[in-house]
Amino acid sequence: MSGDPGPLLAVAGIGAAAVVAAWYVVRRRRRAAALAEPFPEEWRAYLHDASPVYRRMPEELRRRLEPVVRRFLRDIRFVGCNGLEVTDEMRVLIATEACVLIVASNPEAYRDLMSVLLYPEEFVVNRRDEDEAGVVTEFEDVLSGESHDTSRIVLSWQDVIAPPEEEGICNVVLHEFAHYLDSSVGGDFTNLESRHESLEEWHDILEAEFNAHVEAVENDEETLISPDGAEHPSEFFAYATEVFFEAPTELKERHPRLYEGLTKAFGLDPAAW
Repeated sequence: MSGDPGPLLAVAGIGAAAVVAAWYVVRRRRRAAALAEPFPEEWRAYLHDASPVYRRMPEELRRRLEPVVRRFLRDIRFVGCNGLEVTDEMRVLIATEACVLIVASNPEAYRDLMSVLLYPEEFVVNRRDEDEAGVVTEFEDVLSGESHDTSRIVLSWQDVIAPPEEEGICNVVLHEFAHYLDSSVGGDFTNLESRHESLEEWHDILEAEFNAHVEAVENDEETLISPDGAEHPSEFFAYATEVFFEAPTELKERHPRLYEGLTKAFGLDPAAW
């Protein structure tokens, strides 16, 4: 008759737990060491040249942002696709503009994000759509960016570094990470049917501004926010976020209530920079 394996398994479990605990200690120490390293001056110079958002930012906010960017670079994997070689400059530009959204509101907001996939240019995604009658349509969608729930974000580097002029105000990093933040709370931030009391004031603003935007687009009026924002409140929020950081003074003048709502959401006032 074999002996009782219970005590042996218990000891093994204790040993495994100790290994895991030690691994977490080492990871925390490595992370702390990485975050303690000074932010390279060459990164600051590159960001000043490459990112208008960073260039306008007050010095105090830049310094608050740097450790958040460090954490992002430490924890999130960048993957080059279709032969693209990802450089430190690519990583730091994307990390910086992504972290602008969270630096004053929730610096841990990207904790579930695992990877950023970078394509050299626009990429093709196969879509499948089924209408109310059950008719299925398959098609290809050409994208400059896409947010996959809360695990990964896909971007076109060409559109990050040189967005098409015909698109007007355009920042694909801000756009996709705004979608990510909405997804991270189950879409409640842009779900006008949500019953969260803390979002009631924001939803009132979003609904009024979205409906006015839809009406303006339907009437072929010129809009500060992309006409594509009329597709859905979540798209309106993502496009409005681009304008909030890229053209804050114009947004404040033309949409003061929306600007105030985004100021509260992000904890920042870029028109004052």
